[in-house]
Amino acid sequence: MFKKFQEHINNNLSFLKEGKLLVAVSGGLDSVLLTHLCHDLKLNISLAHCNFNLRGNESDADEEFVLQLAEDLELEVFIENFDTDYFSRINSISTQMAARELRYNWFSELAEQLHFDYILTAHHADDNLETFLINLSRGTGLDGLTGIPEINGNIIRPFLNFSREELENYAKENKIEWREDSSNASTKYLRNKLRHEVIPVLKELNPQILQNFKLTQSHLQDSKNIIKDRVEEVLEKVVTKISENEIHFSIGKIKNLSNPKAYLFEILKEYQFTEWQDVEDLLEAQTGKQVFSNTYRLLKNRDVLILTEIHKKQAEIEEVSFSENDSQVEIPLGTLTITETQNFKEHNNLTIYVDKDLLKYPLTARKWEKGDYFYPFGMESKKKLSKFFKDEKLSMLEKENVWLVCSNEDVVWIINYRADNRFKITEKTKNILKISLKNET
Repeated sequence: MFKKFQEHINNNLSFLKEGKLLVAVSGGLDSVLLTHLCHDLKLNISLAHCNFNLRGNESDADEEFVLQLAEDLELEVFIENFDTDYFSRINSISTQMAARELRYNWFSELAEQLHFDYILTAHHADDNLETFLINLSRGTGLDGLTGIPEINGNIIRPFLNFSREELENYAKENKIEWREDSSNASTKYLRNKLRHEVIPVLKELNPQILQNFKLTQSHLQDSKNIIKDRVEEVLEKVVTKISENEIHFSIGKIKNLSNPKAYLFEILKEYQFTEWQDVEDLLEAQTGKQVFSNTYRLLKNRDVLILTEIHKKQAEIEEVSFSENDSQVEIPLGTLTITETQNFKEHNNLTIYVDKDLLKYPLTARKWEKGDYFYPFGMESKKKLSKFFKDEKLSMLEKENVWLVCSNEDVVWIINYRADNRFKITEKTKNILKISLKNET
């Protein structure tokens, strides 16, 4: 197996020979053997071990084993302890998902801080088949059927072409010791149930199942690539606007596709939506209907779907007050700068000039509210903001992001849109105040 592994590295993963590598080591067969083989190939490796504190003394014994392994091979090792149960509870996720998130977050931090080029994990062919069956049983798209990728960013899985049987035989032949995780024997978890009760039957029925499965996944990956090419073509047609904060999709062009729901899934899957029937229903819904994922919102606005990221911290801020002495104020739209000046120019969307003596402090920056009105610059009559937004053809999303600068209850400026006529510069003005917005980048 060593020769086969060496050839695989040379032919398919040769970049590892020049990189600084972090090997994830649990103490089990797979990761211990990966450590030995990488060490024998003289790759530049360090070890990283997570103690999830889920199995009491057994978890601590795994940690001691990894420390001894690193000492025996004269390798650098990093150890991190986690309160996995607590993390699972506060995030309302399973223990397995909590451990996975903690593990990969820590690996990424190590890689970034200590400049590791790649993170190596010891997933093998049997793991890949288990993942396929789990995804299949839960209902999945093509992504879930193509299995675990060998290369995923800076995460590399060099063992995916090897079966667990190959790994175990090599370890025993070379008298390599490892730790057995007692929880792996339990069929409490779906993965273990598949490993102990389903996959052995499949292998008995077809001893070539891993090889055939690999071929099937290759065909599925080919199909996935074709779909990806087609979706990129469709995106060029259905996307009508892309800005820093939002993407617009033409509803009419999506509805003209052969299978709108399937295309919506492929277009939007990376944004973590799960209620795909609700997403499809937006095509026929009234303006204002929305669907949410954990991090994104999809809004129906007239003839487009608008995709925006949810900024939770920004959403919590509703109002900011500032005094006459404040020269800068942070609001979700960016930074307001307030300076006195002797000269003034015409207003634009990002800057206005007002008569300072007409202002009443403290000033307030806040979101607009129903019933707000102002006197549009250059006009003597008042106008409701809702009517102004309608005339400006603002979408629901754009209206939600409108902020005002106010003096008491009077609107001084609809930020990014229009100043109020009541505070304009006149011949009687003695003190001019310049208010500008510097957008966030």
